[in-house]
Amino acid sequence: MKCRAFLITTNRLENTKMVTPETQTQIAQLDKQIEELARKRIELASQEDNTKSSSEATLETRRYERQFMYSLSANDDIAMGNLEKTLFRTLFGLSHSYQASSGSKNSNIAEAIDNALENTPKIFPESAVVACQGIEGAYSQIASDKLFQDANIMYFRTFDGVFQAVEAGLCRYGVLPIENSSYGSVTQVYDLMKSHKFHIVRAMKLQITHRLLAKPGTKFENIKEIYSHSQAIGQCSKFLRDNQNIKVNVVANTAVAAQAIADSDRTDIAAISSPDCAALYGLDVLRDDVQNSDHNYTRFIVICKDLEIYPGADKASIMLALGHTPGSLSDMLARFSALGLNLTKLESRPIEGRDFEFMFYLDVEASIYSEQFINLLCQLDSDPQAFTFLGSYKES
Repeated sequence: MKCRAFLITTNRLENTKMVTPETQTQIAQLDKQIEELARKRIELASQEDNTKSSSEATLETRRYERQFMYSLSANDDIAMGNLEKTLFRTLFGLSHSYQASSGSKNSNIAEAIDNALENTPKIFPESAVVACQGIEGAYSQIASDKLFQDANIMYFRTFDGVFQAVEAGLCRYGVLPIENSSYGSVTQVYDLMKSHKFHIVRAMKLQITHRLLAKPGTKFENIKEIYSHSQAIGQCSKFLRDNQNIKVNVVANTAVAAQAIADSDRTDIAAISSPDCAALYGLDVLRDDVQNSDHNYTRFIVICKDLEIYPGADKASIMLALGHTPGSLSDMLARFSALGLNLTKLESRPIEGRDFEFMFYLDVEASIYSEQFINLLCQLDSDPQAFTFLGSYKES
């Protein structure tokens, strides 16, 4: 086992100053010793103690690590003490990860993935019945039309309706916004994930273009109220702060806002919505500089009731709960770090009815054909805490 991960801080110091050949030789010798000692330490920590129960052994290990880390605080050199803490936190985390990988695994994840790889068509479908939240002109509809060449779209008033439609088999796929580059996660969707069974089969990033729309002939100086979705309002917060005399109203969708303006007799209201909705509902663009950034993208996921894994899948999503114990999150992250896997998303949401306990959602860049990654999924699934493999997919 290679333990060079422990030498990150040493390498950084080496990169900032020149060392003599003699010093470099000594460093190389020390690196080898550290590798051998780390290997021995991890192997010893993995040996079972039949005189203690699993919980007793775990608590004893925790107590030892806590006391050891506390002893490092006595270092007079604060900078060096912090480096040592980082080193040993990493060592402890990798040790826990190695122990988990060596334990018995009781998981059906590997079999489910094998079945999905074998039974999923080799080409992502060009046409399908698709559920999305909103009405015609919504960004979810635009994303659906980009994902599917011929999408037969079923519209639902809420995100929950999309989940329920897929879960009940009313449609094969659902398209949902999951996060925005400038305003963050769509927390409503993450919260709903806890109560529905689904799998992610594809993802895409859609550039978002917000405009201020109003009925033809309306002047901006006459606008008293603006309607839009909460995400769009957040993405246009600077413009709205500069115009605090205008009342802001939250509605279910940006397309719903545009339709409401078109159907109203008032000429003092406007909607923050898309150029597509301006054309669709016969509205004028009053302002095209309302969003905080032109680099504004929303990530959409395609959900399905069954596990489908299409060729080119290079990203995976999982959902898990962790024990309410010190170090549980760092131990879990160390498992990914040990395999060199890059986490592109880590979102936490509170678990209803449990004080200070959270469900974690992770996106990871990983090949579904990697045996090491499959083994990691099996380890996580065999842990006593809740775990769900949400899917492996390609993102465009």
